[in-house]
Amino acid sequence: MKRDLWLFESKAIEKGFSYIAGIDEAGRGPLAGPVVSAAVLLPTSFRDPDITDSKKLSPKKRSYLYEKLYDQAVSIGIGIIDNIEIERINILNASLLSMAISVKNLSPQPDYLLIDGKFRIPTDLPQEPIIRGDALSISIAAASIVAKVSRDRLMERYDMDYPQFGFSKHKGYPTKAHKEAIRTFGCCPIHRRTFKGVKEYL
Repeated sequence: MKRDLWLFESKAIEKGFSYIAGIDEAGRGPLAGPVVSAAVLLPTSFRDPDITDSKKLSPKKRSYLYEKLYDQAVSIGIGIIDNIEIERINILNASLLSMAISVKNLSPQPDYLLIDGKFRIPTDLPQEPIIRGDALSISIAAASIVAKVSRDRLMERYDMDYPQFGFSKHKGYPTKAHKEAIRTFGCCPIHRRTFKGVKEYL
């Protein structure tokens, strides 16, 4: 039986909320680059059977859905925290802060938030953390796609500045090729210097 991805949104609407946004992030695990969050406010008429957790989609399908979401969403907000701030406040706090920033960048502002994961974000808005939310809520799934594509495109841009690291291929994640590049070339300005896999080569 196919899961109803509008279930959490529908429950929030039944409670009297009107603008329900889904929030997710991309980039907690990499050794380089920012963490990027997206907040997505969908119209209640939105339907697309392909919307799901971004990790289950091919890059081509993600890009297609990214464009569709930007075309049809009520609003999309992005929040970005760079590697310097990640090192200063740690990756969990940076992720939650980027989520809060993405919400602030929505217009109209939501009155209820569905957050991927188990942590609340720093905002006074009513919110509901949902573990594996990107597979359970259409709004969070949409946010996961926007966050992932947004971050991937940033890393492809960084690849032009630091081509020796291959960021366009691995997007900063700790692949064998990336770790080998760090051993060979050291680290560049976007590497997370406090992370294992980087700090050993400073």
